[in-house]
Amino acid sequence: MAKNRNQQWYFQKAAKYDLLAQYFKYINPAKHIAYYQKHLNCLNYAMHMMRTNNMMPAGEETQQKAAKVRIVHASPDAGPVDIYVNGTRILRDFPYKEASDYLSLPAGRYQVDIYPAGNMVSTVLSRKVTVESGKIYTVAAAGNAAKLKLVILEDQPAVPSGETKIRFVHLSPDAPAVDIAVKNRDVIFPNISFRQASKYLALTPMTVDLEARIAGSSNVALSIPRVQFMADQAYTLLAVGSVASEPELEAIILPN
Repeated sequence: MAKNRNQQWYFQKAAKYDLLAQYFKYINPAKHIAYYQKHLNCLNYAMHMMRTNNMMPAGEETQQKAAKVRIVHASPDAGPVDIYVNGTRILRDFPYKEASDYLSLPAGRYQVDIYPAGNMVSTVLSRKVTVESGKIYTVAAAGNAAKLKLVILEDQPAVPSGETKIRFVHLSPDAPAVDIAVKNRDVIFPNISFRQASKYLALTPMTVDLEARIAGSSNVALSIPRVQFMADQAYTLLAVGSVASEPELEAIILPN
């Protein structure tokens, strides 16, 4: 009934429609658009209630601001995967190095299951993930398929006007700890090991050549040329792939 459609109800419906929109994104564009419009409508209702309803009992007015979550496939040997949240498939045939759009989810605890694409016989990963109200996350599936784990990162997209910022995440399962440095110059992120992330570093907007060196040495493991950091944007730089086999070690950069 309408009287039960409170802010929490609209956030939950918005999350449901967002999941459906993402599911149909590549297999039925018309349904993707329809569900995404429903997602936006419900989210707008919820946000309107959040702005205007200031007379609720203490604690209820901030009950649920949606979290945002995106997923990155960083396993070099897992192949394409299907990803389920609470039993609903949200990503189908999701390929290596791909990052999803941000999904809106009410705060809470979710069951995440990852299967080889088209095969629900056995998961390659199954775990619970907790997301908090109003926070933004990047969740990376990292490691070889036999030892796949989730790396959960809290994104911080806010940047002072006219500036930029960057962090580095090591997601190559067989690469040693690395230092990230400006080419032939100073180290900016020292000694980052597999599944570890640096803190954000504020920068002046620029285009710069970076390199990943074996930690504590001048030996370059990966050159990262001509990386462009634009004003008013935060970035996450990921090292993915393999040192000893295919796919080879490389860097990908994602806006936050």
